[in-house]
Amino acid sequence: MRLCELREKEVINICDGEKLGNVCDLDFDVKTGRICSLIIPGPCKVFGILGRDHEYIIPYSDVQRIGADVILVEVEMEKCLHKCEWN
Repeated sequence: MRLCELREKEVINICDGEKLGNVCDLDFDVKTGRICSLIIPGPCKVFGILGRDHEYIIPYSDVQRIGADVILVEVEMEKCLHKCEWN
């Protein structure tokens, strides 16, 4: 599967059914070539017009299933929401 195909799939947390968004980037191990985590833009700031300063970093081990249209993950939201490094 290509990154462009992953980006089209919506990520859903099966713990609470919350839609997290779409994959925007991947973190991978350069030595093994394995995916370490999926990176998804976090919630918007004020009224969704001022951008984002957080992102969801979801360990690949928390991915439960990749389907035709969605990626199902099982995560604790507090543990995967991180301040963006580029801010």
